[in-house]
Amino acid sequence: MDKKSTRPTPTEAGILAFHERCERFYPADAVNASIVQQRRWYDALCAEFDAPSPEGLTRRDERVAGRTPVRHYRPAKVATETRVFYIHGGGFVVGSLESHDAICAELAHGARAELISIDYRLAPEHIWPAAFEDCYAVLESLLADDRPVVVVGDSAGGNLAAGIVLKAKAEGLSGIAGQVLIYPGLGGDLVSGSYVEMAEAPGLSTTDVAYYRDVLQAPAEDSLAYPLRATDLSGLPPAYITGAHFDPLRDDARTYAARLAQAGVDVTYREEPQMIHAWLRARHMSPGARAGFRHLVHGLAQLVGTE
Repeated sequence: MDKKSTRPTPTEAGILAFHERCERFYPADAVNASIVQQRRWYDALCAEFDAPSPEGLTRRDERVAGRTPVRHYRPAKVATETRVFYIHGGGFVVGSLESHDAICAELAHGARAELISIDYRLAPEHIWPAAFEDCYAVLESLLADDRPVVVVGDSAGGNLAAGIVLKAKAEGLSGIAGQVLIYPGLGGDLVSGSYVEMAEAPGLSTTDVAYYRDVLQAPAEDSLAYPLRATDLSGLPPAYITGAHFDPLRDDARTYAARLAQAGVDVTYREEPQMIHAWLRARHMSPGARAGFRHLVHGLAQLVGTE
């Protein structure tokens, strides 16, 4: 049997169709291409899955401290003062305000909360801790007006979200009402668990994860870069964590959720049984992704206080 025929694969037709559609724009071996080519492919992929904006939602772009671009999303109905800070995924290498624009708009609309997304600096031009510093600076600016914030991130953004929440706790920064981690990469062991079981899963391979870590160049012992290496998770804000079964990062989500619970943190963990990495983008064509997104919106709404 060849390598492809033995790799773990979901059975849901919608997510399989999504993966096939993705590979028309972003090939499985994309990490072997130049950074410029990877970004072109990713931008085309994101444009393919664009979606209509919720009615009445407005956007406003600005720069924090005159440097870091952010985008404000304000839905037609805002039911809370708590805001959402969204950090996009993309392996620290690809992604922008545009790549997750539709996702951010729908999250803001569904949670009935203002949302702010960030265009942090990307590797390899800007290695660790550039992206982390950008995200933490924006978090500080959002908390400066004494309104609570829920920090949200997917994939590499989930890593950054967990890390800045850990730093905020260490520095006594108050006002974080919750954290939402969506198939996050948190620094798990690349030679065990889901990194082995799902090494060739569709959408993201363990080889890809290793590549993104190498590009980022974060110190292996740094628990802000690899939150699973943090020794004390007590006192962190409540969390909603969602993982995908067919994803090498699955056990990072599972393990972090379990450790938060053991530390006394209020945590909800949901694992999507038929989903692959980056399933958020499949929410309009896969029943499993649609259900996962509905639960994600509900979990976020609970943290911002609108449900």
